[in-house]
Amino acid sequence: MPQTPGDTSAYAPADVPPDAADPAARPAAAPGLRMPPWLPKAFALAGVVVLAFMAGLWLLERLRGLLLLLLISLFLAFAIEPAVNWLARHGWRRGAATALMFVAVAVLAAGFLGGIGSLLATQATNLIGGFPGYVRQVIGWVNATFGTRLSQDTVFQRLPTVTGALSRNLSSLAQNAWGIGATAFGVVFKGLGVLLFTFYLSAEGPRFRRTVCSLLPPRRQREVLRAWEIAVDKTGGYIYSRGLLALISGIAHYAALAGFGVPYAAILAVWVGVVSQFIPAIGTYLAGAVPLLIALTVSPATALWILLFILAYQQLENYLLQPRITARTLDMHPAVAFGLILAGAAVAGPVGVLLGVPLGASLQAFAGAYIHRYDVQEHPLTVPDPEGARWWRWLRRG
Repeated sequence: MPQTPGDTSAYAPADVPPDAADPAARPAAAPGLRMPPWLPKAFALAGVVVLAFMAGLWLLERLRGLLLLLLISLFLAFAIEPAVNWLARHGWRRGAATALMFVAVAVLAAGFLGGIGSLLATQATNLIGGFPGYVRQVIGWVNATFGTRLSQDTVFQRLPTVTGALSRNLSSLAQNAWGIGATAFGVVFKGLGVLLFTFYLSAEGPRFRRTVCSLLPPRRQREVLRAWEIAVDKTGGYIYSRGLLALISGIAHYAALAGFGVPYAAILAVWVGVVSQFIPAIGTYLAGAVPLLIALTVSPATALWILLFILAYQQLENYLLQPRITARTLDMHPAVAFGLILAGAAVAGPVGVLLGVPLGASLQAFAGAYIHRYDVQEHPLTVPDPEGARWWRWLRRG
């Protein structure tokens, strides 16, 4: 086939279409196949958000101890706020009023711990001195009660082995004195930090609140101050409920201890009431252990009866007294109060047990002030007893 000048079709490969040989003849790319201009920015923004979230989690984990100290300090400041405000209204400076509250609490704590400490020291000496006699009494009581034939000589032959193991454990504990000292120093340091933050939040409370409110518009300021008032009120109600439970517990245990002839019944009753109510989680066990040891010096049977009474009273308090008193002082349903205690223990341990109820009550009261409620339609399922039973009978007759 003859070629014309400028015709390059003869030099193109046989398997390439004529249109592909000419770049100008190629069709333009479809607009839908191009990368949107916002996609790289979206990827970059998502990466920044993920990194910021991870950094926030890392920082929160590192500052968890400090945040917990601040939360405890805030709770303590709320607890003494009513007394400090009362003294301030009567002419006291807030710093002096807060210091007076600190001194009063320290004096009460020192008197309580001093009385209990002297009692424990005296009774520990008596228990150690009379331990062989107590063992004989326990073995004799078990043999007479259950018809067993336990040998006293066998028990006393094994006592040196137990004593040797206890001595070795005490020796290893003494070798770890450095670690124990470091732990004690950390506890003291955290305690001083809590006292410092509590003093500042109470003594400088108005100035602190003015600083916070200065960063907010007027409407938000009113909401913050209202939330603060609710938190103070609910925390005070929680402290009142614990004090009332401690009083009831002390009276009940005093009657039981005095009735069974346990010595130092009044001091032990105060110990049980205070420790079981104001030390979270382990307070119940610490409170019951001391009366049991003292009751053991009387007789094993007395210790057994005291143990049964403590267990029975704890069940009565946990399922009857505590939910009802907490519901009245905090305006909270007993089931909600019990659930908050469990939730606080799961989230923050012993501190969560102490702070869960007042924090939940504050949130409930604050939310109730802003959540709109509607009138409930009359129905048998929404009418409380005894009206509900009457409605249900009427409905069945109809």
